[in-house]
Amino acid sequence: MSLGVFGAALWLAVGGVFATAPEARAAAGGCPGQLVRTLPLPGAEVRVYKSRTQVCAVNVALAPGERRFMEVSVQPRGGVPVGDAGQFTRYAGPVTVGAISRCVYVRGSVAAGSVESGWILC
Repeated sequence: MSLGVFGAALWLAVGGVFATAPEARAAAGGCPGQLVRTLPLPGAEVRVYKSRTQVCAVNVALAPGERRFMEVSVQPRGGVPVGDAGQFTRYAGPVTVGAISRCVYVRGSVAAGSVESGWILC
């Protein structure tokens, strides 16, 4: 096997290893970490994920299709909220904040309602 063929085989093998990461992240709505809380909304849900250093939230439509107003925000205690809002068909977010040993306040809404978590993950 020549160096060119070996290099191409190595590139394909390494590419195959990293190709699953975006797919796994897409299933989580783009958030790293583990799902720790789900906040129900009419026709949607806010999913909260926590990794070692971050909290991430995404507002996911249960029946994607038509555009509707959706928003999601995460605020670390003592910090400012980070959010995403607009007319979306599938999801708003993800929004991520650093949250090492900090509580967070998560909010989400769709056209038909809103939800707030209160201070969680303390």
